Amino acid sequence: MLSILDRYFLRELGTTIGATVIVLLVIMAGTTFAHVLEQVAKGSFPASVMFQVLGLNMIDTLSSMLPLAGFLGVLQTFGRMYRESEMHVLASSGMGMGGLLRPMAIVAVVMLALVSAVSMWLGPWSARTSDTLVQAANRSIIAAGLDAGRFTELPGKGGIILVDSLSRDGQKLGRTFIAAERTNKDGSLVMKMATGQHGNLYSNSDSSNRYLALYDGWQYEIPLGADNWRRMKYERNDSALSAIQSDDEDDPIHNLGMADLMRNPTPDARAEFAWRTVVPLMTLALLMLAMPLSKQTPREPRYGRMLIAVLGFFLYYNLLALCRGQLAKGHWHHATPMWLLSFGLFALAAWNFRNQYAARAPRKARA
Repeated sequence: MLSILDRYFLRELGTTIGATVIVLLVIMAGTTFAHVLEQVAKGSFPASVMFQVLGLNMIDTLSSMLPLAGFLGVLQTFGRMYRESEMHVLASSGMGMGGLLRPMAIVAVVMLALVSAVSMWLGPWSARTSDTLVQAANRSIIAAGLDAGRFTELPGKGGIILVDSLSRDGQKLGRTFIAAERTNKDGSLVMKMATGQHGNLYSNSDSSNRYLALYDGWQYEIPLGADNWRRMKYERNDSALSAIQSDDEDDPIHNLGMADLMRNPTPDARAEFAWRTVVPLMTLALLMLAMPLSKQTPREPRYGRMLIAVLGFFLYYNLLALCRGQLAKGHWHHATPMWLLSFGLFALAAWNFRNQYAARAPRKARA
């Protein structure tokens, strides 16, 4: 049964951590959106799936964002209580630091469950779903905005295209008309047009380029300002569309499930598995560290400890990322340094908390 103080602490912690998550989501959304726009501009995937990819990428970033949100949320909550002397009033009434253990334990269990779910399952699932969505969009001409009975800009090559019907998957076309303006080597402009009774979209063997094949039609080449135009009947006419540019940050290992990672003996798989399993411990260590760091006097600068805490977080996070890089490169064959780093931070926070609890515990009256 939770006491009134437990419910009060949980309400304050939940509100502050939730607000911190929202703020970090907005910040991360801007960065992720810029990256998604860059990939659309490069041709990695069409703009029609941009917002779906953005949402899935945001889910994937939660594994790194939630530990920071919990860390900052606890710092802000208890820091405010210390600045407004709430903690001093509670301490004078007999509540020591041990009174924070129950609400912090509940918050830690919830945060560990969320971070573990995102890091081990939800994050890789969102990455796989995003890749599947992009691949399906790149195999469909519908993704370029093509609609039956409407003139549409030709994807990646300029010009226009008109079809009278489309298959549901966007790969089969009915009667088709294409017109594009080209410049010859001598600088003259030529209007090229092609018609076809039907067509289809296909990719090369490595799925890096897309082509539009038209069948049983006519091709016209009409020089602008001249009358020496040509007409040619064909059985098949292939046109190259925009090439599919690969995303520089694609990581196939990140898309694997936990069972597949454990069966994969490569250094990249070991590094990914170690990272996913150490993130929950990182969350617990940061929550424990936030409690002693939040203790401050009313005269201290409001954001002084917050700045120190953020710098400490980024140092700790980058050290873990450095260990992960060494694993991925095969320089290390086990993740012991990552675990030692996290356990060391957790032990330091627990020792600091114990010292504060012992210092603030009420002394027993002498007989």
